[in-house]
Amino acid sequence: MKYEGMIIRPPSEAHSLLLQVTVGCSHNKCTFCGTYKGEKFRIKSFEEIEEDILEAASWGPIDRVFLCDGDALIVPQRKLLPVLEAINRNIRGVQRIGTYANAKSVLRKTPKELKELREKGLKIAYLGVETGNEEILDKINKGADYEELVKAGRMLKEAGITLSVTVLLGIGGKEKSLEHAKDTARILTEMDPEFVGALTVMVIPGTPLYQEMKEGSFELPDVFGLLEELRMMIAESNFTDCFFTSNHASNYVPLRIQLPRDKEEALRLLTDIIQSKNRRVLRPEFLRGL
Repeated sequence: MKYEGMIIRPPSEAHSLLLQVTVGCSHNKCTFCGTYKGEKFRIKSFEEIEEDILEAASWGPIDRVFLCDGDALIVPQRKLLPVLEAINRNIRGVQRIGTYANAKSVLRKTPKELKELREKGLKIAYLGVETGNEEILDKINKGADYEELVKAGRMLKEAGITLSVTVLLGIGGKEKSLEHAKDTARILTEMDPEFVGALTVMVIPGTPLYQEMKEGSFELPDVFGLLEELRMMIAESNFTDCFFTSNHASNYVPLRIQLPRDKEEALRLLTDIIQSKNRRVLRPEFLRGL
């Protein structure tokens, strides 16, 4: 496999074939993200992608494929469909194809096009929402507003593509902490995704957010403030049936819960930790990471 630049994938795609379709991220302007800084976005040629597909086909059955990198869904339909067809034609055993997505890339597709992708095996999309607060979305240069994010999430679901949403604890800073938590609960309720992953912001040197922190215009909530955000998001969200996690390495308290079934138990746990200020149950700093 011929990878270029930084390759990332969701934790749930740990055992998937990572097939690089694009290099970098089509947006690449979020103030908190340093993953693709300095990397020019490009869509790989079909010939490059097919060569990797044929190599992977020789390895034997593969049940999951993840299309890298930052936003493979931005690839025009006339180029993306042949990639999915080549995967299905050449690799035995594929049950699911997944990709990262942003609101712009989803909204550029028609409902019919999204359904075509689903029929070709695209069964899950990971949508970075980060926050439901309009002011914070604008400040972090997310490239989409509240309504666009909700529309993108709903379009994916209506096409039959499983929706997995990522949100960021701490992205509103100390000043907007509770507003961020409440508004994020609201957008999650409107989207009603099958999966939610809550990560904690880790401020990366070289990013605009890092510069804001150095200048004193951004301050992260303390650990218990971050846990209060998590508690509030869970408390004020209403899901039909959602697997909610905070088990990413950036988080202090790892949760894997089914909502609404496990809501009260999770809230009791978080409330106890926050009120007791019990640091012994927290992931230590040296084990946290991206």
